[in-house]
Amino acid sequence: MLNTATLEANSKPELRQILEELYRGRALQPYKSGQPIRLLPDEVLIVCRGVVQLGTLYDSGDEALLGLACPSMPFGLPLSLIRPYQAAALTDVDLMRLTMAEIEQSPMLAQSIFRHLTRRLQQTEAVLAMVGYRRVEDRLRHLLLLLKQEIGQPATANGTRLGIRLTHQQLANAIGTTRVTVTRLLSQLQEEGWLTVDSTRHIVLPHQLGRTNGAISSGS
Repeated sequence: MLNTATLEANSKPELRQILEELYRGRALQPYKSGQPIRLLPDEVLIVCRGVVQLGTLYDSGDEALLGLACPSMPFGLPLSLIRPYQAAALTDVDLMRLTMAEIEQSPMLAQSIFRHLTRRLQQTEAVLAMVGYRRVEDRLRHLLLLLKQEIGQPATANGTRLGIRLTHQQLANAIGTTRVTVTRLLSQLQEEGWLTVDSTRHIVLPHQLGRTNGAISSGS
């Protein structure tokens, strides 16, 4: 998977510039953390700020993680065959809504959105690889490495800070386990030195941890 920081540095300003030029004056739609996002069958949404959690529901009522839409990433009903397809603000977010007709009328916009769809495809493959791990601990490690790539922020010389605070329940939903299990595993990983928690309760992962490419490298 390509490094997120590099992708945003190379592509994010370009997409933002295109949106500003084409839709100058159009208001962004804000959503508060935890708020469900309304989805329409002919609209694609672009994340301008924040992180959106994408998911679905099993027949049992359990939630399943489909991915995270980070800044400049598109999502929406036209881009998925999964039903039900749900989106919720994982942090405070600002979104721009575009109809499929608007995208089709602008080759430059369509090309830029396609590049960010590639990022979503790579992320989806990482999520699929995560689901394949039988041990819950491995799934949690894999998820944290994915979050490190997608929303990691340089923190100190020793680690990368996850840019959002996830509750233990949110992590549990993402890897198909219980909140109690995630709490226990996070404490275990912290004791091992695999992660730390800073003064604002954000998770910090050491720089030497490997990328999520289907196999987990613990740096050991």
